[in-house]
Amino acid sequence: MNPGQEPFEISALLDRYLIGLDDEELDDAWAQGLFTKDARVEFPMSRHEGLDGLAGYHRDALSAFAATQHLGSPAVVEFGEDGERAILRANLVSTHLHHSGAAAEPLFQVGTLATGEARLTTDGWRLAALSFRVLWTRGTPPRPQEAR
Repeated sequence: MNPGQEPFEISALLDRYLIGLDDEELDDAWAQGLFTKDARVEFPMSRHEGLDGLAGYHRDALSAFAATQHLGSPAVVEFGEDGERAILRANLVSTHLHHSGAAAEPLFQVGTLATGEARLTTDGWRLAALSFRVLWTRGTPPRPQEAR
């Protein structure tokens, strides 16, 4: 690790992403503050590439639920030899509250392993890739017409 590199800068990107999903306006400024222009976000059911439309992609996915709460573990961060790339891994538990009457059970929970790559840009560290591997689920997932 080069002097000045701080793992918390990388893990803070994931923290800001998760909190943003639950509590912020997901707009272009949100996406630009977290992701590179060529960012890739992958979920088991869909993926998005590029900064354009990334905020809308997240808004659409979250609209299937009345509310969400994403809780992440501290991220494990490993810097590349060039000092301008880092790999991160963290565990995540996501709780989704269905809209009233959308499911027999009000909550859908997912345990995932989040992995990602961050790059040092002229604007600071940004996420270049973020993917989620489902480890377990509990409750009823959204119906296909609800999932976006």
